[in-house]
Amino acid sequence: MNPLSAAPRRTYQDDPEIQKRRWIILIVMNLFTFMSTLDGSIVNIALPVISKNLNLPVAKTEWVVTSYLMTICAAILFFGKLGDIAGKIKIFKIGMVIFIIGSALCGFSQTLPLLIASRVIQAVGAAMTMANSQGIVTDIFPSTERGKALGLVGTFVSLGSIAGPSLGGVIVSALGWEYIFWVNLPVGIIAFIFGVKVLPKDLTRLKVKMDASGSVLFTLFILALFSGLLLGQQYGYGNTGIITALILAALLIAVFLWMESGKQAPLLQLSMFKNPLFSLSITCGFLVFVANFCYNIIAPFYAQSILNLSPSHAGFLLMLFPIVMVVVAPLSGALSDKIGSELLTFIGLIVSVIAQVGFANLHEGSSVPVVGVWIALLGLGNGVFQSPNNSLVMSRIPKTQLGIAGSINSLIRNVGMVVGITLATTTLFGVMSSEAGHRVTGLIPGKPEIFITGMHVVFMVSASICTLAALLTGFRLLNSRRASSVKQSEA
Repeated sequence: MNPLSAAPRRTYQDDPEIQKRRWIILIVMNLFTFMSTLDGSIVNIALPVISKNLNLPVAKTEWVVTSYLMTICAAILFFGKLGDIAGKIKIFKIGMVIFIIGSALCGFSQTLPLLIASRVIQAVGAAMTMANSQGIVTDIFPSTERGKALGLVGTFVSLGSIAGPSLGGVIVSALGWEYIFWVNLPVGIIAFIFGVKVLPKDLTRLKVKMDASGSVLFTLFILALFSGLLLGQQYGYGNTGIITALILAALLIAVFLWMESGKQAPLLQLSMFKNPLFSLSITCGFLVFVANFCYNIIAPFYAQSILNLSPSHAGFLLMLFPIVMVVVAPLSGALSDKIGSELLTFIGLIVSVIAQVGFANLHEGSSVPVVGVWIALLGLGNGVFQSPNNSLVMSRIPKTQLGIAGSINSLIRNVGMVVGITLATTTLFGVMSSEAGHRVTGLIPGKPEIFITGMHVVFMVSASICTLAALLTGFRLLNSRRASSVKQSEA
């Protein structure tokens, strides 16, 4: 017997059996990526029905959404680190089971406390899968296919984020609000069965202890930050309690970073941010999600209340974003494997800036085809940007830190969603209040021009955010070209 054949395999790329089923593994990853991101947005459209069935004001039922997002953001770094220690695939499998159980419990919950508790359980499972999916994909796929694979992950993330309202509306009207949770069960169970069969055993683990104090501090920071941001939308940021929560969040993150910098095995490996490519890619990803969720908040109001489209027609119009992205993102990912990622991320951001400026010039009489062009263009820009940017984030990280790197990427995405929602609503209602001469927290009947003015400002702000990301990416592109020129001249 050849002794070399008995040697343990060091990477998944060395195992031909794993490589044969790598695309099936990606499908399992993407199914849970889709469901976990979908459940962050699908509930919004069901809130009126849930509040009516449970005899609760809508303001209280909003915690069904908030509790899910808060739990994911608070737990995701912990589970990313735990994945590096205990095994990313092991944590992902456990997360699949917890997410399925949480989804079942949500549908059976007939009181608000039970529903929120079930959502927290569901979010814990989602955080376990989100934190480790990108690390597993990066680990399993060879570098020549990594961009394409991560591009498909990015596609399903965006699909889950954008498709929630339209898909949720169909499910709620046809079956009832419980089924927005129960729809996860057959898909989740099938994905889990496939996962057990095709997912390999973990190869890379860190032999360190979990950072308990860092986990507690980061959780408290997320709770304080989200409480301040989300309650600030309802009551205004002049409220003493809200100001206190935001100051507390700033103090907690400062203490967290100070403590992490002095630990041998911290929850957040700050040395990763010394890699300028990683830091810049993470920052650009955050800025793009902030800009995207400005669009997510404003576009449905504009389509239904200003263009007077029915909910179903508005849903079809807004679906142009994810449809275009579904087509473009895998192509962009595959192309990044061949020509590199820096140029593609820059092109994607420039296209997104153009689309955002286009939105800022829409008005009450804009035609639906014109609006559709700008929506499709935004989907194109995001499709070109997301896959190469994810590849840049994950490709420069040691294998022992892929779990925490993936969790940071997912955390940035979720925080970007919340910041985008907060920025859009605060800016919109601030401008509308200024135009109306009194505090405004909703659309003013018979005065669409006031909403249009606020919408224009929001989209110019989001265009500025995308422009900043484009400038940073352009700087990265120039540095990459210079480095290549230096290597060629030395050779």
